[in-house]
Amino acid sequence: MKLALVTGVTSGIGRATAIKLAENNFNLIITGRRGELLDALKLEIEIKYKRDVLALNFDVRDKDAVDKAIDTLPERWRKIDVLVNNAGLAVGLNHVQEGVVDDWERMIDTNIKGLLYITRKVAPIMIERGKGHIVNIGSIAGTQVYENGNVYCASKHAVHALSQGMRQDMLKHNIKVTEIRPGMVETEFSLVRFKGDKDKAKNTYQGLVPLFGEDVADAILYAITRPDHVCINDMEITPTTQASALYVFRK
Repeated sequence: MKLALVTGVTSGIGRATAIKLAENNFNLIITGRRGELLDALKLEIEIKYKRDVLALNFDVRDKDAVDKAIDTLPERWRKIDVLVNNAGLAVGLNHVQEGVVDDWERMIDTNIKGLLYITRKVAPIMIERGKGHIVNIGSIAGTQVYENGNVYCASKHAVHALSQGMRQDMLKHNIKVTEIRPGMVETEFSLVRFKGDKDKAKNTYQGLVPLFGEDVADAILYAITRPDHVCINDMEITPTTQASALYVFRK
């Protein structure tokens, strides 16, 4: 049975991915900032799917916490086959001249630096084993910029570039790298972006059927279950009514 480490599992894509992998015979290391939600998910997976689960409560922005969590893994939990770098967020929706610096730092620290901190600790474990698969959750914003998206788009452009760089760096080590780039997904994403304003968050998805966390989890499962000689490098997924970051049809 394979072992996957999934970051940011307390909601949305991360939670859906953890459940999807448990359904498909993966044991799990799950991480997140919200301890109660993390423990509840661990219990749910253990009872419902009979999988082994290790829950690690830390913030990916905290390098020392990341280092400690991975460095102190018991030996049986070090055989990580799949890393899903899911933890990420958007905060604020302002023109750059009106941007909130704290929002910028939160996005950069989570979306870029957090992904790097985790990868830096897990990739050597995979290299030592001579196999593995790293999945980075990017966004269509990683190739398409939209008004007011500035720093969020920049952070996801970085994920896109890092995914391509990792693919090259990992090539000789037999480690696959995949970037999944979703469009509009109805999770806590917009609620976080609008800092808890439920009406604004709900309006984001008015007049259309968005993607859901389970749809992205399906894509992740597909990518990581291909034959050994097949690597899905890049996958862009949108709702049927969204053609790009700028073109959305609403009824």
